[in-house]
Amino acid sequence: MSSWLGGLGSGLGQSLGQVGGSLASLTDQISNFTKDMLMEGTEEVEAELPNARRKEIEAIHAILRSENERLKTLCADLEEKHEASELQIKQQSANYRNQLQQKEVEISHLKARQTALQDQVLKLQSAAQAVHSGPGGLPAAPACAYGLGHRAAAFHDDDMDFSDIISSQQEINRLSNEVSRLESEVGHWRHLAQTSKPQGSNSSDQSEICKLQSIIKELKQNRSQEIDDHQHEMSVLQNAHQQKLTEISRRHREELSDYEERIEELEKLLQQGGSGIAPSDHLKIHEMQKTIQDLQTEKVASTKNIEELQDKIKDINKKLSSAESDRDVLRKEQERLHVENRRITEECENLRRECRKLQPDAVRQGRAGTGGEGVPPQGPSLEEEVLKLQQALSDAENEIMRLSILNQDNSLTEDNLKLKMHVEILEKEKSLLSQEKEELQVSLLKLNSEYEVIKSTAARDMDLNSTLHDLRLTLEAKEQELSQSLTEKETLLAELEELDRQNQEATQHMILIKDQLSKQQNEEDSIISKLKKDLNDEKKRVHELEDDKRNMTKELDVQKEKLVQSELALNDLHLAKQKLEVRVEDLVDELNRSQKSNLNMQKENSGLKEHIKQNEEELSRVRDELTQSLNQDSGSDFKDELLKEREAEVRSLKHSLSEIEQLNDNLNKVASDLKMENEKLALACEDVRRQLEDSIAGSNQISLERNTVVEVLNLEKGQLEAELSRAEERRLEEANRYEQMIEELSEARDLSTSASQREQQRLMKLCEEKDFEIAELKKNLEQMDTDRKETKGVLSSSLEEQKKLTQLLSEKDICIKKLKERGSELQEELDKHSQALRKSEILKQTIEEKDRSLGSMKEENNHLKEELERLRDQQSRAAPLAEPKPLDSVTELEAAVLQLNVIKGNLEEEIKHHQKIIEDQNQSRMQLLQSLEEQKKEMDEFRCQHEQMAVTHTQLFLEKDEEIKSLQKTIELIKTQLHEERQDVQTENSDLFQETKVQSLNIENGSEKHDLSKAETERLVKGIKERELEIKLLNEKNISLTKQIDQLSKDEVGKLTQIIQQKDVEIQALHARISSASYTQDVVYLQQQLQAYVMEREQVLAVLSEKTRENSQLKTEYHKMMDIVAAKEAALVKLQDENKKLATRSEGGGQDMFRETVQNLSRIIREKDIEIDALSQKCQTLLTVLQTSGTGSEVGGVNSNQFEELLQERDKLKQQVKKMEEWKQQVMTTVQNMQHESAQLQEELHQLQAQVLVDSDNNSKLQVDYTGLIQSYEQNETKLKSFGQELAQVQLSIGQLCNTKDLLLGKLDIISPQLSSGSLLASQPAESFRTVRPGASSEASQRELEELRKSLQEKDATIKTLQENNHRLSDSIAASSELGRKEHEQTDSEIKQLKEKQEVLQKSLKEKDLLIKAKSDQLLSLNENFTNKVNENELLRQAVTNLKERILILEMDVGKLKEENEKIVETTREKETEYQALQETNMKFSMMLREKEFECHSMKEKALAFEQLLKEKEQGKTGELNQLLNAVKSMQEKTVKFQQERDQVMLALKQKQMENSALQNEVQHLHDKELRLNQELERLRNHLLESEDSYTREALAAEDREAKLRKKVTVLEEKLVSSSNAMENASHQASLQVESLQEQLNVVSKQRDETALQLSVSQEQVKQYAVSLSNLQMVLEHFQQEEKAMYSAELEKHKQLVGEWKKKAENLEGKLLSLQERFDEANAALDSASRLTEQLDLKEEQIEELKKQNELRQEMLDDVQKKLMNLVNSTEGKVDKVLMRNLFIGHFHTPKHQRHEVLRLMGSILGIKREEMEQLLHEDQGGVTKWMTGWLGGGSKSVPNTPLRPSQQSVLNSSFSELFVKFLETESHPSVPPPKLSVHDMKPLDSPGRRKVVANVPESFKDSTEPRSGRRADVNPFLAPRSAAVPLINPAGLGPGGPGHLLLKPISDVLPTFTPLPVSPDNSAGVVLKDLLKQ
Repeated sequence: MSSWLGGLGSGLGQSLGQVGGSLASLTDQISNFTKDMLMEGTEEVEAELPNARRKEIEAIHAILRSENERLKTLCADLEEKHEASELQIKQQSANYRNQLQQKEVEISHLKARQTALQDQVLKLQSAAQAVHSGPGGLPAAPACAYGLGHRAAAFHDDDMDFSDIISSQQEINRLSNEVSRLESEVGHWRHLAQTSKPQGSNSSDQSEICKLQSIIKELKQNRSQEIDDHQHEMSVLQNAHQQKLTEISRRHREELSDYEERIEELEKLLQQGGSGIAPSDHLKIHEMQKTIQDLQTEKVASTKNIEELQDKIKDINKKLSSAESDRDVLRKEQERLHVENRRITEECENLRRECRKLQPDAVRQGRAGTGGEGVPPQGPSLEEEVLKLQQALSDAENEIMRLSILNQDNSLTEDNLKLKMHVEILEKEKSLLSQEKEELQVSLLKLNSEYEVIKSTAARDMDLNSTLHDLRLTLEAKEQELSQSLTEKETLLAELEELDRQNQEATQHMILIKDQLSKQQNEEDSIISKLKKDLNDEKKRVHELEDDKRNMTKELDVQKEKLVQSELALNDLHLAKQKLEVRVEDLVDELNRSQKSNLNMQKENSGLKEHIKQNEEELSRVRDELTQSLNQDSGSDFKDELLKEREAEVRSLKHSLSEIEQLNDNLNKVASDLKMENEKLALACEDVRRQLEDSIAGSNQISLERNTVVEVLNLEKGQLEAELSRAEERRLEEANRYEQMIEELSEARDLSTSASQREQQRLMKLCEEKDFEIAELKKNLEQMDTDRKETKGVLSSSLEEQKKLTQLLSEKDICIKKLKERGSELQEELDKHSQALRKSEILKQTIEEKDRSLGSMKEENNHLKEELERLRDQQSRAAPLAEPKPLDSVTELEAAVLQLNVIKGNLEEEIKHHQKIIEDQNQSRMQLLQSLEEQKKEMDEFRCQHEQMAVTHTQLFLEKDEEIKSLQKTIELIKTQLHEERQDVQTENSDLFQETKVQSLNIENGSEKHDLSKAETERLVKGIKERELEIKLLNEKNISLTKQIDQLSKDEVGKLTQIIQQKDVEIQALHARISSASYTQDVVYLQQQLQAYVMEREQVLAVLSEKTRENSQLKTEYHKMMDIVAAKEAALVKLQDENKKLATRSEGGGQDMFRETVQNLSRIIREKDIEIDALSQKCQTLLTVLQTSGTGSEVGGVNSNQFEELLQERDKLKQQVKKMEEWKQQVMTTVQNMQHESAQLQEELHQLQAQVLVDSDNNSKLQVDYTGLIQSYEQNETKLKSFGQELAQVQLSIGQLCNTKDLLLGKLDIISPQLSSGSLLASQPAESFRTVRPGASSEASQRELEELRKSLQEKDATIKTLQENNHRLSDSIAASSELGRKEHEQTDSEIKQLKEKQEVLQKSLKEKDLLIKAKSDQLLSLNENFTNKVNENELLRQAVTNLKERILILEMDVGKLKEENEKIVETTREKETEYQALQETNMKFSMMLREKEFECHSMKEKALAFEQLLKEKEQGKTGELNQLLNAVKSMQEKTVKFQQERDQVMLALKQKQMENSALQNEVQHLHDKELRLNQELERLRNHLLESEDSYTREALAAEDREAKLRKKVTVLEEKLVSSSNAMENASHQASLQVESLQEQLNVVSKQRDETALQLSVSQEQVKQYAVSLSNLQMVLEHFQQEEKAMYSAELEKHKQLVGEWKKKAENLEGKLLSLQERFDEANAALDSASRLTEQLDLKEEQIEELKKQNELRQEMLDDVQKKLMNLVNSTEGKVDKVLMRNLFIGHFHTPKHQRHEVLRLMGSILGIKREEMEQLLHEDQGGVTKWMTGWLGGGSKSVPNTPLRPSQQSVLNSSFSELFVKFLETESHPSVPPPKLSVHDMKPLDSPGRRKVVANVPESFKDSTEPRSGRRADVNPFLAPRSAAVPLINPAGLGPGGPGHLLLKPISDVLPTFTPLPVSPDNSAGVVLKDLLKQ
């Protein structure tokens, strides 16, 4: 998720950066455009250039259009991204809600489980009570229930302090702990119930039961002590909480009192001020109220401004949507400047008003000081108004500062005056411009015609052929124009001749008219020069003001950005600080809890250690008793069971100890981790601060760099525009001179002023059109503003949603951190469990050693038996006649057998012990594994949920989840199967030897299941490894792709910037060359090329936009791939965890199978031992019978048949014994073989796993190679792109060549008009050129001077031209004919020269046209190649995608094939296992058959032997018979041994064969897998080699093309050099011709000088004009100096003001920051105070309720105590009448020999000591009668006569004790009910909330008979009803949520309660009496 968010942020950042860059470029271009628009006025005073301006505007318009389209595409992409992010956010929120619901469901499940377990515990306790119904057994459930309720209450209290997530997690942990505790209690009570069932039968075990009961009592006491400690701790915590609350309330009250005191002081001050106010001050008060109203309105406005500023701070991210509006606004910035001037004036007036208002307010504030302004009748309302006034003043000051920062130039009145001046100047400027427009009419017409021609040519620019055709047409048109100009010249010459002839007569009249005209012209020129100077000055002022304004706005923006950055940084720091504080508080709370839990655990540890010691002592005792009972009794099963239970208890205690130790370790580790995390967080804070500083510094650097770049570009643009303007000025000057010649002649002919009127009308029309355009643009502006506001609202809503989501994400991050901590704890627990596993393995090794020692012992036992048999044989041989000797040997053998049996029993006990330990360890291991699995599942769920946040393709995840569910189902099935197998094994412990076949079959089935589980695990492991490798490769691929995409985007941007720079350089060079050119055709051609370049640039931009789209698509694909990879990783992690679990289970299952086989074998051995014992006993009885029969045979005749039968039985038994021993040995050997074989199989398995790992490593290497090849392919793609860029550069170079060709043509064209223009036209442009060049480089002041000089020079030139015209006219009057002839000759020669030059130029043009065609063909071919390359790239991409799809399909097919193979392998394995089971069963049946045959054979042999023995006995040969018997036995044993060995060998062979076949099958399977992998490897290699070959071929072809292109470029450069040389030669020739023409001009100038003498009168007039001009110059210079001084002074003032305002702004910023900090602190304090007040109110309400309850209960207590005191006072010293009466009557009813007992009882009741009673009784009867009569005399009044009851009369003969017991029984049920209490809702004394509310008090007597939760105390039966009926404190209302104070708890938990003693009918009455007397 974090990765997806990072990707999204990076994408957004890139897009934002692009948008920002485009905006910056736009703003720069538009600012340059405005500058150029304003600079045109200065540069185009004399040069009339509206047409060039239009061209520039159109070029800028085209650029803006292209950028507009690009920004539209960007906006569309951003909108799509925004929608995608909103969808993802919705998905995330839905996922979070689902998670919360799941958690709530889990909590409810755990609660239900807890309640169920509590019910189970209660049931078991009730069962235990039913068993242990003696005086010791007491229930412990209520205490447990109380503890649970208390804990629940604590949890509900904690809900108020912690967040929902933390509390829910704590609740889950607590419930799981309680569940585990309840489960342990359930197990304990089950054990108790099991032990209690056989207790009724065995009375001998009562001592052990008593011990157990005492242990239970001790445990219960410990538990009650712990509960008391817990209650004490709770009370201490509550006290601390109450103290905190009291402290907080005290502080709150103190603060309230302080506020009240302040209010009182302010009121006093108000009253004092009010008393001192005079009636004259009422006017001031009214004024103040008005000012208050004004300030309130200003305050509202300022608050709105503050809110707007905050919105701006928030809406920095929302400025994406305002890109389009900004674009349109920037386009219309020219029109806005005038509107802004008006706004500035209005704002200045507003500021003046505010200053006027605020100055008296400030003075009043200073006077007021403490705020004592107000009217006494208004009181606190005036005080509130004063406070509001102060706040409004501060807000107004802040707003004034802001407005001063925004409008620094407009803060003072001087600025207002200046602005008024500027407005007037602008008005003047308008009028002057209108005049200039009138003058520029003619040039406009011509330029419009040229503009239309340019438009027509620009439309045809797309095709090069059409452009060539147009050029030819233009050439022809130019030739026609030349011919027309020649004809016009001829006509003009003819007209001149006619005019000369006409004007010869009226020359004087013409001279007068010319003088008048010259005077008028001079006057108009002077006026025009003055107006132009004024215009220039005003324009300069406007420029300076605008520059100042721009600088100020830039500074303002920079400061705003800084403010925004600082505020953002502050917010981030505050957020981080708050998070850290919350975290620290949580950690501190956790530390406190862990410390408390540590203390509790230590206490529990100490208690448990003592308990363990006691248990160990009892264990030792029990073991001693067991060892004694083993030797004594056969019925020791019950003790074994007790021992097992004790051992189980010890193990459970040890397990709990280990768990407690682990918890302690975990808590310590958690504390250390928390400390480490605190340190890390501090470091992170420092890092965040450093990063903030670095980012601020970086942003400053970036802004500086951008500013420098913008300035450089502006300078370059200004230079280019200046050069263009110069060239156009020169061209226009020459055109103007031609036109002046014609106009002068036309003015001389007819003095008409109609042209000026027409120009005025046209200008008025143009103005109206402009006004219409301005209105339309304003409407567009308003629409754009509305759109921007709407987009801002939408973005604000999206930002709020994003903030909410970020908060959710932060909360989830905290959850993740907690889960990680839990994961670390679980890992530590895992390490501990692994250590425990190692210990268990060590124990297994020890067990194996013991087994080996057992085997050796058994072998030694067999050897000893053989030796015993040999000794018997020797004895039988030594004493053949003596018969009692074999009996001795038999007894010895039996003694040896008994000893061996004892040893064997001990060893078996040890084996059982070890097996139990192993089983316990396995069980604990399985439990731990299950807990680990659950925790891992939780972790996996959390991870999956976090990864699902970033995933858009939910279907993939659903499929993965289904697969995981299916796997989990299989795992659960395996679990259930394993569980069933274990249960089967446990139930089959009581089977006999005959059921071994069934057991073996079960074992085989288990082995089959385990084989299946192993196969599944192997398959899953392999699949997981393959998926892991795929995921790694995909990750690497994605990383490389992202890097390459970033590099490509960077490279493309860089190369484009380089191309743009190169184009700018070329444009500069072209402008430099154009500056020397001076003809209209050249300009038209350049404009056409410019438009072509604009089109190319648009194409390049379109390509760029396509590339950016491709980038975005690739990024989206990358994100999708990352999502899929994350999902696969999550699924893989789950599968790995489950595989690990399965592997551990399978290992555990294998061990369980092994243990089951060992157990079965041990059981069989035990049964055989029992059979051997039974046979040995039979042998003993037979021997005794034999001995008796032997003695009888000596005395008399004995049955020989009986003797023979006994012998046969003996032989049979011996043979059976031998068979059983041999079978034992065989079983041991098979067990050992099985162990060895299992070890070997495990080793082979490990080897196979290693091979699989090697294969997977090879596969991963191959896939890495494949990724490398893919990277190389992508590098080749980048190379191709670079080649394409080089192609573009080549095209640019071709374009440069074309430009140079055009320049050369332009130079050639320049030569002809230079020749045609006269001497004046040649000299004047040179002068103008010299004057213009230095003017471009100098400063503004120098420009003004130079412009004045230029105007003077132009005036001189006009005067000279007039003089020359006069000279020419005079010369034409004198010698017109001669000049006409000469001119005719000159024109003829010039026409010839021009024609020759035209032919040369046409040839050169044709050559150039051919060159251009060749270049265009080359360009087309290159474009085609480029398009082919692009198509090839697209095809390659499609091929790559197709290959990827094929790979995916192949992977799917491979997976399907693998699944089918695995299914086949499973089926084959199942069949093999079935076949093996059938073979083994066959083998066993064959073995059984052979054994039966052998038994039959042995029986036959025995029958024969016994027949021989009988015969020998009859003959009397006993010795020989014994020898024969021994020989037969030895032979039989040997044959049995041989047969058994043969069978064993056969079985082992078959097992080995089966194992070998299985291993071979596995090896073949692995070989097949290896072959498949190798085939895939080879296929991938071939594919990679093919792709590499294709790439290399393409790269070589691209290099060849590059070489060819470079060769072409070199050829073109050589041609260029040659053409440039030819041009230089031509220019040299032209210069020579120019020099010859200059010589001719010198001759003409001499002639002009001669004619100048004739025009001396006109020269004198000219001198007068020059003097007037010099005067005007002096005045102008003086005026300029004054203006300069004024401007310098104003600039210094402005600078000072700016510095002051900056200082003020900085101070105000500091104040703002401090105020904001204070405001935040105050807000935080107010929030905390509000929370505290709410909590205080709640607590106060609770306290009041509790106080009411306390008062009620205290009143009840007082009543009850009073009644008790009254009762005590009334009953003290009194004796119950009824009791004494019954005693007295009973004394007379008892027999005489028992009356002493009655008297003693009466004495004990009356408090008489035993000794005194004995003295009284020892006295004679008279004494007694006296005592009785005195007693009766004293109490005859009080005791009423009671008649005898029938029961008493009937039982006169019964004993006194029985009667007394009956009396007590009657007394325990009183007839008079006790007084009723005033409490309504009285609860019983049991646990609170358990029973219903008792309305009537007498029902409490019923309750009093029930068993209670309190501890038993000594009971007084006479006080039982009252103590039960009258509790001291009413426990009503003390539910689980009530206060936990000791005084408010019920008596049952604190004080002992008295219950009546139940009398069982079994116990006799005497026992009860004895107990009473003891009391």
